[in-house]
Amino acid sequence: MNIIEQIEILRQKYHETALMITDPAIIQDQPRYVRLNREYRDLEKVINAADKYQKALSDLEEAKYIAFNEQDAELKEFAKEEVEQLTATLPQLEEEIRLMLLPQDPEDGKNVVMEIRAGTGGDEAALFAGDLFRMYCKYFEIKGWHYSISSYTEGAVGGYKEIIFNVTGEQVYGTLKYESGVHRVQRVPETETQGRIHTSAATVAVLPEADPLDVQINEGEIKWETFRSGGAGGQNVNKVESGVRLRYLWKNPNTGITEEILIECTETRDQPKNKERALSRLRTQIYDKEHQKYIDDIARRRKTMVSTGDRSAKIRTYNYPQARLTDHRINYTMYNLPDLLNGNIQNLIDQLQIAENTERLKEVNI
Repeated sequence: MNIIEQIEILRQKYHETALMITDPAIIQDQPRYVRLNREYRDLEKVINAADKYQKALSDLEEAKYIAFNEQDAELKEFAKEEVEQLTATLPQLEEEIRLMLLPQDPEDGKNVVMEIRAGTGGDEAALFAGDLFRMYCKYFEIKGWHYSISSYTEGAVGGYKEIIFNVTGEQVYGTLKYESGVHRVQRVPETETQGRIHTSAATVAVLPEADPLDVQINEGEIKWETFRSGGAGGQNVNKVESGVRLRYLWKNPNTGITEEILIECTETRDQPKNKERALSRLRTQIYDKEHQKYIDDIARRRKTMVSTGDRSAKIRTYNYPQARLTDHRINYTMYNLPDLLNGNIQNLIDQLQIAENTERLKEVNI
């Protein structure tokens, strides 16, 4: 099936979806209405790009006709220039559409729960985890995304042993999924007296936030505990048990093993809100575990392993003495580490997306 035939199939689906989202019965079914609206917006982007591509094809044929048949020398020369311009532009437009025609990961549009944990390296690993968190926060500001911290444990000399936070915005998971894995740092720690370079690591996990309909949970089997939140102090911390802890026994459908999931949330001073957010994290953790087999299958098929669920894989090295960052999945190196740590990581993410899309195009042979 060529690209024009695929466009026409999507154009028909686009018109059908446009009719469906005006159906009163569908509007009353909110989950379906939201899903169809999202699908309509995605199709609209493809159709707009397709219209631009097909107009360029039509303009090219017209310009070729004028260049071959026109008697007026000036018009003939103008048409030849247009032929050259359109001939150069069409492959770019076609590549854009080919990427849009790739099967979309339904997770890409979701918000995420991110977890950063200090790995090997003791206090220095906790400091590095804090540096990663600040890097991401600055990136979120650039993107116009919002984040909120669910829980954290500080390191002995700063940074974090663990920090968990939610990120909301547009196409958050589709962008941040490339960050899952082990991030390694090479630098001289502040506590090092002899100037030796140490290697430490932190692990980043990016989980798509699950919707209530994505996961079945028996809320009656959740065991809740409350406790006094630590942190900034004040009367609320001393007297009110606003922090919540939940325990839930869940049977993994992929392994058949029953495991206990433990979640704490001290994000707000409002206990009901903390319960709601802890429940959201429970859904997300279960959803992530249930979809691990799907993610592993993708990883086996793709050589680049760009957006896999293998969080034990070393994906990136931050070398401070050389101001160098290397992403090992695509063997891509940049020598502007201070700028990257200030949140300017979009170019790196773009390179990862290009690498993954190249693999995906090979898979589907569009």
